Amino acid sequence: MKLPRISIKEALIATFAVGALAIVYVIGSALVTTERGPLDHFATGAMADFRTVSDAPAQPLGPLQTANGDTITLADRRGKVVLVNFWATWCAPCVVEMPYLNELQGRYGSEAFEVVTISMDRQFTDAEAFFREHNLNHLNLYFDPSMSMAFAVMGPGSRGLPISILYDRNGQEIGRLSGEAEWASEDAFALIEAAIERY
Repeated sequence: MKLPRISIKEALIATFAVGALAIVYVIGSALVTTERGPLDHFATGAMADFRTVSDAPAQPLGPLQTANGDTITLADRRGKVVLVNFWATWCAPCVVEMPYLNELQGRYGSEAFEVVTISMDRQFTDAEAFFREHNLNHLNLYFDPSMSMAFAVMGPGSRGLPISILYDRNGQEIGRLSGEAEWASEDAFALIEAAIERY
């Protein structure tokens, strides 16, 4: 898969962002503990890093820009189970993971479930170009203009981007997976099906 080109300035900004995320992770790890949750027995194989977090941060409700120029929040997705994925084009594991998320959305996307991919890029156009280049035709693109929402949800096990958080129909966190994962796998399908059925 062809990686996008970035300038030296963008590389320095990306390095700073990764460092800041690492600091937030260390602080979060010291403050929050994990516990066994109802879906943790699905944390096997490709989903082995899926975790329930006690005292999980509230679902961030900052404004998100859509590809057609609208502004929404995650509250607008209440009523369905959502897998929120924070990613960026400069994040190599994110680049690997996106086609899997596209396939997951293609398989389960409905009134009951949506994969919400939130770009943490500096410009929306970077994410749009990436979507076009890689034919991510099942996913809707969302952009965080504040570049702050991922920081708000960091917790134990978070290693920076990508981070995926599964929310129930009321916006409560079910569990999370930090790092790249094969979301187009039988392990992932079993987890998502259980979440849709239970929550």
